[in-house]
Amino acid sequence: MGESLGKLCIVLHAHLPYVLHHGESPHGEAWLFEAAAETYLPLLDLIGELALHKCRPALTIGLTPVLLEQLVHPRFKEGFVAYLSERYARAQRDRGEFEAHGQQHFAYLAHRWESWYARQAAHFERIGRDIASEFAARTREGHIQILTGPATHPYLPLLLHDEMIRAQLGVGVATSRRILGQSISAGLWLPECAYRPSCPNWAPPVLGGKLRYRPGLETFIADSGLSHFCVDSHLVSGGQPLGTMHGKRFAAVGQAQLHWDAGRSWRSPLEPVGVASEPGPPGCYALGRHPSLSEQVWSATVGYPGAAPYLDFHRKHGEGGLRYHKVTDQGAAMGQKEPYVPEQVDSTRFEHTHHFCSLVRESLAEHHALAGKQGVCVAAFDAELFGHWWFEGPQFLRDVIFTLCNDRSVALATMEEILRDALPDNVMRLPEGSWGEQGNGSVWLNDQTRWMWEIEYRAENRLLSLLKDLPWRQSVPIRQMLQRAARELLLLQASDWPFAVHSKAAADYGIQRLSGHATRFDRAATIAQTLAGGGAIGQLEQTQIAEMDAHDDVFVDLDLSFFK
Repeated sequence: MGESLGKLCIVLHAHLPYVLHHGESPHGEAWLFEAAAETYLPLLDLIGELALHKCRPALTIGLTPVLLEQLVHPRFKEGFVAYLSERYARAQRDRGEFEAHGQQHFAYLAHRWESWYARQAAHFERIGRDIASEFAARTREGHIQILTGPATHPYLPLLLHDEMIRAQLGVGVATSRRILGQSISAGLWLPECAYRPSCPNWAPPVLGGKLRYRPGLETFIADSGLSHFCVDSHLVSGGQPLGTMHGKRFAAVGQAQLHWDAGRSWRSPLEPVGVASEPGPPGCYALGRHPSLSEQVWSATVGYPGAAPYLDFHRKHGEGGLRYHKVTDQGAAMGQKEPYVPEQVDSTRFEHTHHFCSLVRESLAEHHALAGKQGVCVAAFDAELFGHWWFEGPQFLRDVIFTLCNDRSVALATMEEILRDALPDNVMRLPEGSWGEQGNGSVWLNDQTRWMWEIEYRAENRLLSLLKDLPWRQSVPIRQMLQRAARELLLLQASDWPFAVHSKAAADYGIQRLSGHATRFDRAATIAQTLAGGGAIGQLEQTQIAEMDAHDDVFVDLDLSFFK
């Protein structure tokens, strides 16, 4: 309870690819319904409970534009109500089955699921079936910060053309503002925390092509009116110091200064930095994820979610059923999982809460001792980890925030507040990298996914050529077809599809989705060329257009001027 050592910034990245109209279960719309029930509504509950007790959560929450498009879609709202009703009915049937077999403890757990799904349904109706608007309201009340991002969560460093980076960011920001109003901040979540500095001789990794200069991603981010983002810690620790800011004046740093100026804390993940590819004032700012805090939640071996008493994610009662067993042991086979006992969870969660808070204090105290100033611990995670993958996760977050709300040594703050209170004066050139395996882009571009990028690059080339050659500004039908083509290309670019292939978790689905968007892109582009050549649209083309509109009705007012 002594002097303030620094700040904790909890960042939750909420994202799902566009799944409406694209399958149901196990891959497809079920992903969205599960995340809404198990993560998004519980997060809103958590924020409300904290605010009720006069404890400001100060969460930074990234809501990707493609997720927002789905949350406001009528199909989601109707489908989610039906999903919650089905889950409730399944819990009722399970309870009857367990009671018939004399399995009273399992019947008790089924009854808990009944109550749980009934509460989610009541919550959804209470907020007018509008999850996005509730997050916006919590922002206006000052409880959270919302981050925007590129439209469909692409792996930005690998996109072929600068025009596509601008389009992804432009469409993303416009979509977030349309849905959330002025509630979004100047921050964004970089998909996969993937960043690339300027490159004087960039070569396309597939299909070949001439070497060319490419600006750093900070240039496009700043041009989109955005100012800050997260990166993985190794990008900060491996960064090249360029200089310092003194007001608006930039001063280059010499190599000797890196050794004697310890107070600068160069390459410390607890120090936000200005980002520039060449010496000069920064284009925007980056906050590095804290490695040990991240490991406590993510690690498969030491992470909190793997503790024995917590609800096991994988074992379900019947196909697509509810969960009634605890982790038991991380190495245990499904048949060895023991029944879940909710009463055993509180003590474990209490232990993990205080362990996490102690790590925060220790990290900030160590930094304060070395640098003589406050540091920033950034704990950044996929939002869906809390509640969906780790059922007790929202309660863990609540307990951490409650604990630190009353601790004068640690302040809770959003990314925006951290930069507002003390704008970083260190300027660094960050290396290329991500938060994926090996810290680079190999999860998304590898021997199994190379063909996906070949398709994507050819589509980029074709769209930009058509936008240059066709009279879309003068012709509404041509413009509408190119809007459809651009929409399909944006959806094709989602980083989720190559990730699904690499992880093998849903490889067939990832292949199917990328191939489907590529096919519809080619159809839309061909129809646009036919119209430009004076040709007529026949019954086949009308059917193809209807299929595009039925499956992919997002970004419907897409502004083609973003692709420039």
